[in-house]
Amino acid sequence: MSAQQASAVTADSFRPCALIPIYNHKETIVATVKALRAHRLPVVIVDDGSDEATQAVLQALAAKETAVKLIRLPRNGGKGRALTAGLIALRDEGHTHALQIDADGQHNAGDAPRFLAEGRAHPSALVCGHPVYDQSVPRSRLYGRYITHVCVWLETLSFTLRDSMCGYRLYPLEATCAEIDRKPLPARMDFDTEVAVRLIWQGVPVRNLRTRVIYPKNGLSHFRMLHDNLRISAMHTRLLLGMLPRAPVLLWRKRRRAACAI
Repeated sequence: MSAQQASAVTADSFRPCALIPIYNHKETIVATVKALRAHRLPVVIVDDGSDEATQAVLQALAAKETAVKLIRLPRNGGKGRALTAGLIALRDEGHTHALQIDADGQHNAGDAPRFLAEGRAHPSALVCGHPVYDQSVPRSRLYGRYITHVCVWLETLSFTLRDSMCGYRLYPLEATCAEIDRKPLPARMDFDTEVAVRLIWQGVPVRNLRTRVIYPKNGLSHFRMLHDNLRISAMHTRLLLGMLPRAPVLLWRKRRRAACAI
């Protein structure tokens, strides 16, 4: 389905669900789910091969909350693989949008109504979190993100997407799953950036929403400095090459948007 067809989703047919990939975040998942359920949002958790202690927490949570569904993957395959499984499952269950949020407590679940309101008003759009950090953010992670920002601006030939690495976002499911069906997305940490770039290539509009992001003390991060940075570098090489044949269309869209803004 094209971005234009996806816009057939209206406020009346808007049916969102929260989507949480998890790998061993047993200490923070209960609070995250509780905060989302406070907004009466159904939740799907994709367990990416977590350890037995986390599995026990998730099983108890799903048994207690009827609006919480658990999908368990047999082995750890990476964040991207977990998200892909969750997005397809939500689409097949009839949901129109997926609110992706991390399980580690970094994201402000209190902003969920703002993401949903933006998605209801702009149902064909990808609503991306634009992080507002406090002093807890590691400087190396903060400055390193700017390399990806510049690459994404080149890959899309626009400044439309303010932060492609933030894992707090609202996906229009038909357009997103159509892109997954067309070509599988990365299995690991490079998922968030690649899916955003490829949706922009397909003409999906982007809305950026400022949201507070923290790095909890003693938080569990699965980012592998060497391996994931190599994956991200390979991804940007692939996307920059993919941009070249699309450049005429991307530039035409940019000129059209500028003309409409006058």
